[in-house]
Amino acid sequence: MRLDVSQHLRMQQEMRLSPRIIQAMEILQLPLAALQERIDEELQSNPVLEMREGGDEPSTAPEAPSVERGEQPMVVREEGSDDDFGRLDDFSNEYAHEDIEGLDVPRHAPIEDRDRKLDAMANAPAPGLTLTEHLMGQWAFVETNAQTRSAGELIINNISPDGYLRATLDEISVQTQPPTPLELLRPALRLVQTLDPIGVAARDLKECLLLQLSAEADGGADVSLEIQLVSYFLRDIEGNRLPQIARRTGKTLEQIKKAIAVISHLNPRPGLLVGEQASPIITPDIIVGYDDQGEIVVTLPDSTLPYLYVSKTYRKMARDRAADRQARQFVQKNIRSAEWLISAILQRQHTVKRVVEEVFAVQRDFLEAGPESLKPLPMGDVAARVGVHVATVSRAVAGKYVQTPCGIYPLRMFFSGGTTTSEGQDVAWDAIKAKLKEVVDAEDKAHPLNDDQIVKALGESGITIARRTIAKYRDLLGIPPARKRKAY
Repeated sequence: MRLDVSQHLRMQQEMRLSPRIIQAMEILQLPLAALQERIDEELQSNPVLEMREGGDEPSTAPEAPSVERGEQPMVVREEGSDDDFGRLDDFSNEYAHEDIEGLDVPRHAPIEDRDRKLDAMANAPAPGLTLTEHLMGQWAFVETNAQTRSAGELIINNISPDGYLRATLDEISVQTQPPTPLELLRPALRLVQTLDPIGVAARDLKECLLLQLSAEADGGADVSLEIQLVSYFLRDIEGNRLPQIARRTGKTLEQIKKAIAVISHLNPRPGLLVGEQASPIITPDIIVGYDDQGEIVVTLPDSTLPYLYVSKTYRKMARDRAADRQARQFVQKNIRSAEWLISAILQRQHTVKRVVEEVFAVQRDFLEAGPESLKPLPMGDVAARVGVHVATVSRAVAGKYVQTPCGIYPLRMFFSGGTTTSEGQDVAWDAIKAKLKEVVDAEDKAHPLNDDQIVKALGESGITIARRTIAKYRDLLGIPPARKRKAY
C-alpha cells in the first residue's frame, strides 16, 4: 500500500449568518421594554454612542443633531479591555473640549444635567422583604427556649414562597447533624403557625384554611359551621354539591351558602401577601387607531426610545491618522458596532410596522367590535404580503403588545386558524372562544347550559363546532362544567 500527500482545490457554497444579521434578528424579537434595557446596556458598554431622550429638545442646541449614517433614533454592544479604555482616555485629552454632535453640554456635566433615568433609578423603592425574612423578623421576638428557636428557624427556612410547608417534619429533622428531634419540631411548628400572615406553615389547603378560621374564632367570630365544612366537606364544596352538604349537616341551604361565602374570602396562599409583586406594566410596542378620515393608522411609540447617534468627537478620533493606532482601531470598531445596532433597530421598527399594518388590513373589524370579530389569519399570509419569511413575522410579533381602541392585546392573538360559519363567513378560534364565554355569561345560573346545549346555542349563531372542542375551550377559559356552575 502506498501513502502520499497531495493538494486539491475544491469550491463549495454554504450559507452563514453574519454577526450583523444575527444581531438584527435578536433586536427584531425584543419587545419594547426589553429593547429599552438593551439600549441602556449598550450605552454603558460602547463609549462612542451618545443619546438624548426621545422627544426632548436640547435647551441650548439651536438645531437637532445632523443625521449622518448611523445617527438615527436608535443601539450596540462591544467589549473593550481595560487597556483599550486606558488608551482611549489618553487619546481623548486633546478632544475633551469638543462638543458632542448636536449637544452643547460639557463632558463633565453639572449635577443638574444628570440623566433623569439615573435619578429615577436612585429614587426607586427598595425591594420588599421576602417571606422568609418577614417570618424570621417575627420569630426573633417569640419567647421560647434556644432549642425551639433553632427548630423554628429550620421550619421557616423550609416554607415555600406561597406560605406552605412542603417538606415533612421527618425530612426537616435530618437536615441537621445530629437530626433535630421531632419532639422539638412539633411545638416549634405550632408557634410558627401563629406568625403573620395567618395560615402560613400549613401543610395542605385544609390546614391553611383551618388556621385562618381558628384565628377568627379566637377573635370572637362564630365560624363553627365554616370549620366543619372545611374539615369534612371540601371535596363536596369543590363539586358544588350544596344540597348534599345541607342534608348531612342538618343546616339550611342558605346557611351553607353563607358559610361557603366566608370560606371563599380566606387566602389559600397566604405567603404571597408578603413581598407581593405588583403586576408587570405592559408597554405597548404598537399603537393602532384612526385618523381624521377614518383610516387605520399604525404608529410606533418611538418617543420612549432615546435618540442614539455616534459622537462627533469619536468620529473625528477615528479619522485622525496621527493618533495612536490601537486606540483608533478601538474607536473604529465601536463605531461600526454602533452603526450596525442602530441600523438593526431602524429595521425592527420598519418591519414591525409593516407587519401590523397588514394584520389590521385583515382584522379591521376587531377595532369596531372586539375579539368576537377576529378572522382567521395565518402568519404565512402576512409574511407573503410583507415579502419576508414567516420566521421574520414570528420574531416581529414575539412578546409584543398592541394598543387598540378596544384595549391592549398580545399581537400574537391576531394570528390564528378558524372555521367558516353557515353563512360562509370566516371566524377565528379566538372569536369562537369569546362567543362561548358570552353564551355562558348570559345563561340562567339556576339551570346552566351543558356542553351539548352550548353547541346548539353557537349553532344558532351559525357556528358549527364539535362538543369536544367546546369542552377544550371551556377548560382553556377556566369555565367549570355545568354542574359546578349551578347556583342554588
